[in-house]
Amino acid sequence: MTEVKDYIPPLVALLIRAEELKESELTQAEVLKIKDSSSYVMVPEDVAIATADNRGYSDINSENVWEEWQKIRVDIFANDT
Repeated sequence: MTEVKDYIPPLVALLIRAEELKESELTQAEVLKIKDSSSYVMVPEDVAIATADNRGYSDINSENVWEEWQKIRVDIFANDT
C-alpha cells in the first residue's frame, strides 16, 4: 500500500492561519516555507483518507501545495471581501 504524508495540523489549516495573521495573500515562497517546516507522519493512504473523513475536509496535496492553495484560498476567503 502507498504511504502518504499526513500533516499535523493539516497544511490547509496552517496556510489559512498564516494568511489571516499576515492579513494579505501568502507568497509562493511563504507557502513553500510553511510546507517545508511543518510536521507530518507517513501513513497508508487509506489511513489518511479516514483521517480526512473524520476531520470533515481533505488536506492540500503537499506535492502541489502552491497550485492547490491558489484554488482553495479563493473559496475560503471569498466572503472576506
